Amino acid sequence: IFGNQNPLHIEIGMGKGKFIMALARQNPQINYVGIEKYSSVLLRALQKMEAEPLENIRFIRMDAENICEMFDHEEVAQIYLNFSDPWPKDRHAKRRLTSHQFFERYQQILASNATVEFKTDNTALFDFSLEEVKEAGWKLDAFTRNLHQDNTMMEGNVMTEYEERFSKMGNPIYKLIASFPQK
Repeated sequence: IFGNQNPLHIEIGMGKGKFIMALARQNPQINYVGIEKYSSVLLRALQKMEAEPLENIRFIRMDAENICEMFDHEEVAQIYLNFSDPWPKDRHAKRRLTSHQFFERYQQILASNATVEFKTDNTALFDFSLEEVKEAGWKLDAFTRNLHQDNTMMEGNVMTEYEERFSKMGNPIYKLIASFPQK
């Protein structure tokens, strides 16, 4: 769809598109796909794209559960998960984008040496996610419980709308980077 062989990065739950559009502007040599479940939110991103068209980005309205139907084996070089719905009830744990069930899906579409980056301000979701990385057989490459005070993890950070809002409120931002051991 992009007409080139550039690496493909995806953001699942892209919201209004601020994060992924900033990445697309900064990295024209990378193709980006933003995935959003809700049409009303996706519409806001589409409006932004009309005002500032970018050749290296596309949007898809879909449920992330079907991600393996959309992307080929080893097609994706990077996945971003930013301020995902925490699904706080235990019975909904498998719906969390950092559940081991989702990590199994990501493993099918990610290329070798690819990573998943996850940011949140939700302590319980972050703790759950750290455990799920291990449960899924993935490697925890890096993590921090205070992103904006961690110079290494903050390098190249692009803030989302939620990240800006929660940071201004004084909430620490958590981030982890995980990869699947070599295929």
